[in-house]
Amino acid sequence: MVMEDSVKHVEGKNIGHVMMYALSTCVWCKKTKALLDSLGLEYSYVDVDLLTGEERTRFANEVGRWNPNRSFPTIVVNDSAVIVGYDELKLNSLAKGQGVA
Repeated sequence: MVMEDSVKHVEGKNIGHVMMYALSTCVWCKKTKALLDSLGLEYSYVDVDLLTGEERTRFANEVGRWNPNRSFPTIVVNDSAVIVGYDELKLNSLAKGQGVA
């Protein structure tokens, strides 16, 4: 269950549900957000390190479900595909409607 106040939403071109799990201090997370912004894509994100208690545990477990290494950023597309780390090629492909390879 996603807590609405923890998840931030960025308006843009809708290419499906894009959820990014990030850390507020992560350089690669900031670069990924900047790339998503420059591509004009709609996405949601949560800075897991800014959460506390059960909410932090729940989001950390969600990241682990998609990315067993629990590294950041982890981007889940349409609850079916995952992009781990800053991957400019995959994000550009996604923006072009080609999906995640």
